[in-house]
Order: sequence, then structure tokens, then C-alpha cells
Amino acid sequence: MGTYLLSIYQPDGGTLDPEALDAVMTEIETLNQEMRRAGVWVFAAGLQPPSTATVLREYNGEVTATDGPYAEAKEHIGGFTVIRAADDEDALEWGRRLAAIVKIPVEVRPVAAE
Repeated sequence: MGTYLLSIYQPDGGTLDPEALDAVMTEIETLNQEMRRAGVWVFAAGLQPPSTATVLREYNGEVTATDGPYAEAKEHIGGFTVIRAADDEDALEWGRRLAAIVKIPVEVRPVAAE
């Protein structure tokens, strides 16, 4: 059993209209409930826009703060789910199901150390 991060990559700019977003969120909650029943769901959350980020950097013993995302990009992580899956294929299957709902890229990545 391993831990996996399912990252949802959202394009910068506009979001879905409220009605469409509500429909997607309902489907995501249904999938989250199914993950809970299957015993794989650990945690899930949406993130605020990249403009709300603060990047901290250490240089010569001092840590500085910079407003905004770490890197300018056309996509950013809009949300994520953490699961505990039997193996890579099991994690990918949950990721496929999430991608089918959100209709944008989902990256599935094993957590390095537990």
C-alpha cells in the first residue's frame, strides 16, 4: 500500500460557469465518497489562485518572501487528492476517474517517503 498525490492541473484564466462548476463538484464529491468507502481516500482540497501564493527562498542564511507563484505558467495546481492505493495501477485508475470528471490533466505521483 502506497500513498499517492493526484494533482489537478487547471489552466490559468477563466473558470467554469457556476452551474457547470457545481455539477463537477458534485461528481467529485461522489468520487470522494466512493474513495472513502474503498478505504483509499486520505485528503482532498482545492487551492486558491496562484496570485495568493508566497514563495520563500533561503539564500546565505536568510529567507526572503516573494508574492505570487513559484513559476509563471499557463497551468497551475488547482486542487489535489491524497490516496493510499494498493499499487501504481490502482492509483492510476483512481486518477483516470478523477480526470474523467474534471476534464483537465491529473498528475498521479507516488509520495517518496512514508
